[in-house]
Amino acid sequence: MKAIWKNQIIAESNETKLVEGNHYFPAESVVQQFLKPSGTHTSCPWKGQASYYHVEVEGEVNTDAAWYYEHPKPAAEEIRDHVAFYKGVKVVE
Repeated sequence: MKAIWKNQIIAESNETKLVEGNHYFPAESVVQQFLKPSGTHTSCPWKGQASYYHVEVEGEVNTDAAWYYEHPKPAAEEIRDHVAFYKGVKVVE
């Protein structure tokens, strides 16, 4: 799977985890230079607290377009150290 935004591959892996229709990429498969920390957090009843990244390519910022669970609840342990994308980031095979 590949996560692409603005014709740049943000992440690529054969080892994604599919949860609720979202592909979670292993953190080591994500090109860190495209991720910028965000102060945004949301909560999921069964996964826990999500933290977000802005995705930035060539000076353009896609606000809060990536998220991860630093300390997932036990039911979501499989997505620890994984990142998912949305808001126009295309995830394709």
